[in-house]
Amino acid sequence: MDPNNKKDQKNNQNRNRNMRGVVTLIIWALVLTVVFNYINAYSNNLTKRASSHEIPYSQLIDLIQEDQVAELKIEKGVLYATPVDGYVYTEEAADKNKEPKSYTQSEKTPLILYTTALNDASLLPLLEEHNVKYTSPVQTQMSPILEFMIAYILPVIVMVALFMLVMRIMAKNGGGIGGIGSVGKSNAKVYMEKSTGVTFKDVAGQDEAKESLEEIIDFLHNPQKYTAIGARLPKGALLVGSPGTGKTLLAKAVAGEANVPFFSISGSDFVEMFVGVGASRVRDLFKEAAKVAPCIIFIDEIDTIGKSRDGGRFGGGNDEREQTLNQLLAELDGFDPGKGIIVLGATNRPEVLDKALLRPGRFDRRITVDRPNLAGRLATLQVHTRNIHLAEDVNLEKIAQATAGCVGADLANLVNEAALRAVRLGRSAVNQNDLLAAFETVIAGSEKKGTVITDEEKRIIAYHEVGHALVAAKQKNAQPVSKITIVPHTQGALGYTLHLPEEEKFLMSREDILAEIRTLLAGRSSEEVVCHTMTSGAANDIERATEMARNLVARFGMCEEFDMMALGSVQNQYLDGTYSMSCAQETYAAADRAVIAIIRQCHEDAKRMLEENRELLDKIAAYLLKKETITGQEMMAIIEGRDPETVDNYGATREEKQPLFRPSSPEVIEAPAKHIHIVSEPVPSPEEPQTPEEKSPEEKSPEEAQPNRDPEENEHK
Repeated sequence: MDPNNKKDQKNNQNRNRNMRGVVTLIIWALVLTVVFNYINAYSNNLTKRASSHEIPYSQLIDLIQEDQVAELKIEKGVLYATPVDGYVYTEEAADKNKEPKSYTQSEKTPLILYTTALNDASLLPLLEEHNVKYTSPVQTQMSPILEFMIAYILPVIVMVALFMLVMRIMAKNGGGIGGIGSVGKSNAKVYMEKSTGVTFKDVAGQDEAKESLEEIIDFLHNPQKYTAIGARLPKGALLVGSPGTGKTLLAKAVAGEANVPFFSISGSDFVEMFVGVGASRVRDLFKEAAKVAPCIIFIDEIDTIGKSRDGGRFGGGNDEREQTLNQLLAELDGFDPGKGIIVLGATNRPEVLDKALLRPGRFDRRITVDRPNLAGRLATLQVHTRNIHLAEDVNLEKIAQATAGCVGADLANLVNEAALRAVRLGRSAVNQNDLLAAFETVIAGSEKKGTVITDEEKRIIAYHEVGHALVAAKQKNAQPVSKITIVPHTQGALGYTLHLPEEEKFLMSREDILAEIRTLLAGRSSEEVVCHTMTSGAANDIERATEMARNLVARFGMCEEFDMMALGSVQNQYLDGTYSMSCAQETYAAADRAVIAIIRQCHEDAKRMLEENRELLDKIAAYLLKKETITGQEMMAIIEGRDPETVDNYGATREEKQPLFRPSSPEVIEAPAKHIHIVSEPVPSPEEPQTPEEKSPEEKSPEEAQPNRDPEENEHK
């Protein structure tokens, strides 16, 4: 069939549908007008009957002669008499057993008496004799056609116009009262071209995800390049990752790069109190998308409607969510891939999604938006600091090394907290101390300056934190210590030891895990060795050590008793990362015994190391009690027998020196983030002139040249 004929047929159908709608609207308006006129006439008649009474003509003549009539109105052969104030009219009851009704004429309760006008020539002289006012209104003759139009046609026109105005407002606002007028219409926000204001240059640290999405965008721009070889357009792509990694930001960047209409909607927008609304909104969404194809549909938090249809324990049912999912599956299968409709979904719970939703042909690609690596964090920091005034001592690479495991949202919050701190302290630029202090604020909270701690408690806290740091320094596989403090913080820590690893690791050996467990248990071990007591401050350390020991036994296959048997499965890996045990009760009990054995052995090792280095433990604790906050370099100086006061505390959060400022306005210094395109390559920081206080990286000692990385915090709560 000719496409033009199809188009004409579709236009005729639309015109017929519109005409039927207009006719229906006119009929309803006419019916309502007739009903309204009838009700109005009936109400006027009731009102008139309530205040008017018919009397004989002779009685009217008697009232006039007795001076009881104040005014007389002659209208259409009827005489309407208004009695004087205070006149009482008594109406005899039809039943003799009932009392007659009385009506009193007053200013508040007007009374009208009417009778039929007779051809009586003596009436007018009688009215003039008794000074009765009389009037007869002029009756204008109106055309019956005009009278009919005013009474019926005009109200119909007004009502039709009002209906059309209300319907247009409802369609514009997405519904009437409570959204009932458009319960079946989707609430998707439509972005045209680059209206989101976000491009791939604003997204850093997600090179693989951007590469996959860039291919989809290129397909939309140049489909002939792919169809020439026989490739088809993927129908959908699923963005999977932890919260804050930038899934929604990537979708907005796609909208900014694609130059095609972009429909953005959340999974919760399909859920409504009315049955069938979700499926109807899915149909409407794809219908609207087909009109402007090629386009992109983005469904955020797709797990809201895409949960697995397991059917429950008793065979399940067909609830509203399943109807919505079934309609979504049908639409993904139904639309023509040649139209260029791409569906993007985002979720952090891929394990709960229905298998039918994830199969090829629906969501063809699963794009993992993972936590950024070192280069990705550096590029992300450069993106978020391009509009920030930075001081000369800022080294974003060190901050990137220190924030291993942080997502893009964490880094954005860190930069903002550093800027707020700089403003709070009256600076015109953000320095390195601000960034490090913001990092510590994120992981431990702000300092609680008003907390009063006794000397004995402060001593226990100091030995607790020094125990963590000393055991970490005496182990080969442990993470280096960056900072030790006994100042209470708002997130519950009475003190903490900050560890910043030397290099970014993606694998952990058994020795690394055991070293970490010893470091965690060293705080309680120090309390036992020095103070001969136990406190509740090690609660968080014990929890973390137990979790690591259980992972070693149940997940990593590093226990000889169970070999490489997996005793549990991970649940919600992109959220809290918890896992459930899936083994027999006897095996579960044996696993607990293996965990206890690991904890006990690491506890004994930590106590032994502290007892062997008791002198160093006392020296570092005394110095910490004096300063309250020390750096890892100061601790290493005490261990190596050097004076800690001579250590260069570059990067310490304590304000001992006034930093040099470099107001970096975008007009003067180009932000390095502007050079980041699709690949997040490390951008070297601008070369800074060396001062006598600073050393080049080649001249620094090994302790000073340690790169900062992932925070591992031992809290004393």
